[in-house]
Amino acid sequence: MKDSTKSVRETIDPTTGAIVTPIYQTSAFLYPEGERYRYSREVNPTVLELARKIAELEEAEAGLAFSSGMGAISTSLLTLLRPGSKLLIHVDMFGRSVRFARDYLTSWGIKVDVAPADNDVMLEMVKQKYDVVFVESITNPTLRVIDIESIGKVCRDLGSTLIVDSTFATPINQKPTMFGASLVVHSASKFIAGHNDVITGLIAGKEEIVRPIDQMRRTLGTSLDPHPAFLTIRGMKTLKIRMDVINSNAMKVAEFLENHKKVRKVYYPGLKSHETHNVAKRVLKGYGGVVSFEVKGNSESALKVMKSTKVITPAQSLGGVNSLISHPATMSHRTLSPEERKASGISDSLLRLSVGIEDVEDLIEDLDRALSSI
Repeated sequence: MKDSTKSVRETIDPTTGAIVTPIYQTSAFLYPEGERYRYSREVNPTVLELARKIAELEEAEAGLAFSSGMGAISTSLLTLLRPGSKLLIHVDMFGRSVRFARDYLTSWGIKVDVAPADNDVMLEMVKQKYDVVFVESITNPTLRVIDIESIGKVCRDLGSTLIVDSTFATPINQKPTMFGASLVVHSASKFIAGHNDVITGLIAGKEEIVRPIDQMRRTLGTSLDPHPAFLTIRGMKTLKIRMDVINSNAMKVAEFLENHKKVRKVYYPGLKSHETHNVAKRVLKGYGGVVSFEVKGNSESALKVMKSTKVITPAQSLGGVNSLISHPATMSHRTLSPEERKASGISDSLLRLSVGIEDVEDLIEDLDRALSSI
């Protein structure tokens, strides 16, 4: 089946024949009839259906749902790493991911190395053999496309576990398991749920890896409530058609911004000017819905542009049907030091735009009007 079919299909309820997965809003289940489920923190039928669907979309053996994307990341890393283990991350990834690795995992006795924002250097570092290599397929917010094809081959040869945060790519634009990833992570609050109304994390990967992570999830309590699971399943049904529109809109917006006199630089892997465009053509089916750009000016100029949009909403999240714009230096990456932001390529004049499904001409007119304010 194709992705659009997988996104829509649900398991038919065997008891009632319901064609939509019900919200099993219960903490416990009748024993012994409910022996499979027992307690919703451990297993819930609505949440289990969401886990099944992400595994199917990612063409993986098993899936799991969590209370947030960071819950999925922290639970997975705490399961796979032990004191003395070696972990490789890269500097230009989501700020909280970097913080968790640097601030917590190092204090727990994990050796954490941080690769620079350079694909070639990172590939050489991977060859030193790590227990876990954790990357974002498209980095946040400068949209460097990681060469997971090359990294995946090295990890397979050396026996390293490759984890790919594929939030920006989605299963529509890339399936990391096809490139050797053992585990795929999503902040499903973003493109997968798609409506900026839910907080959810998902993983999909090899059964032998997912199973112990599931046990850690039950212990840590990073479990998902059935209601957001239901909303995520509902949002997932339109994932393919949303991403088709979003990919198209983002490309047109990026091309417009690249030619705007008030814009210094545009970051979008679909543009030939992007440093990893050639990698993107090889490992992505679509270039995604996030466009980052530097305005000509300073932090105040960028904030003025962000606050001047009318169609596009200033907000920290991304991946919804409605377009959002944010200032990474003071929002998503505010926990990083100025030196860390500089190493990640995040300038004070950088804005991150999450392109939605609005009419693209309305988005372009809104951006043009906002940019004229500086």
